[in-house]
Amino acid sequence: QVQLVESGGGLVQPGGSLRLSCAASGFAFSSNWMFWVRQAPGKRLEWVSTINSGTTTYYADSVKGRFTTYRDNAKNTLYLQMDSLKSEDTAVYYCARNALGTIRGQGTQVTVSS
Repeated sequence: QVQLVESGGGLVQPGGSLRLSCAASGFAFSSNWMFWVRQAPGKRLEWVSTINSGTTTYYADSVKGRFTTYRDNAKNTLYLQMDSLKSEDTAVYYCARNALGTIRGQGTQVTVSS
């Protein structure tokens, strides 16, 4: 069955960086578009980024220029490099098979705080 396992979250100060990983299995990862979504406390799930089966990426305006999504198809792994983090980036981050996040992993918590 489809499995998406995120890792790499944690506590970071404003302006800091984190790299999230998502290990995928149970489907043809290399031929599928992949997505990152997030959910902040008390808020709805929010789309963050998309990558096609290659290297073409799309970002929400709120993270454009600070976050970078990439993938290693040989390792069935998706990444999200997050730089210049802000307090408003605090959320649970999920990798997902669609932009709505209806098929997603268990998530990894990112907390940006001083």
